[in-house]
Amino acid sequence: MSCCAPGAEMALDLVSATSVLPSSQEIRLASRSLGDDLRQTDLSVPTVHCGACIQTIETALGKLDHVEAVRVNLSTKRVSVRWRGDEVPPFVTVLEGLGYQAHLFEAEIDAKDKTLSDLIRAVAVAGFAAGNIMLLSVSVWSGAEGATRDLFHWVSALIAIPALAFAGGIFFRSAWNALRHGRMNMDVPIAVGVSLAYAMSLYETITHGDHAYFDASVSLLFFLLIG
Repeated sequence: MSCCAPGAEMALDLVSATSVLPSSQEIRLASRSLGDDLRQTDLSVPTVHCGACIQTIETALGKLDHVEAVRVNLSTKRVSVRWRGDEVPPFVTVLEGLGYQAHLFEAEIDAKDKTLSDLIRAVAVAGFAAGNIMLLSVSVWSGAEGATRDLFHWVSALIAIPALAFAGGIFFRSAWNALRHGRMNMDVPIAVGVSLAYAMSLYETITHGDHAYFDASVSLLFFLLIG
């Protein structure tokens, strides 16, 4: 699966619109005492969904004063921070600066996948588009030429547009969020590859070229979303 599992940017928009960053007092009250002046704070970070995200967060928070350990759970999108002292380290502010909105982890609320329905719809759109474009591509591969080939390419281009906008938007938003905060994730090369494949195919279509790769760009999104 891509870095930053699809759906993360939709989750980011939801969190940004509905959540206020917890205060230091709220964080302290929600933290668990582990004894020996050691506390653990569990945060929900919906936009965590890949190895690069984990490394970025654990490295950044691990450098803060009084932070003893940081662990990111990818499946629950939870960040656990162990820290000492009377003053709460600014890990929420650091996460926000990295582009990760965070709120206090609540098991009953965060057990529900808020983006599952959006991801299912994205899979359906990408799968429908990929299947239809494949059918048109088979006709081209079978020997369609001239105006017939160009027509199939144009129809494929039109089918691919909503798939790239809706299903691909998940990856594009994640890639833009990473670049906007001065970092990279695996969605960046995915977004670049899909965009270049579509752009090159559109150029080939406009210039009456023999080959177009609309099926490849949409199928890639479909298989990534399944993952």
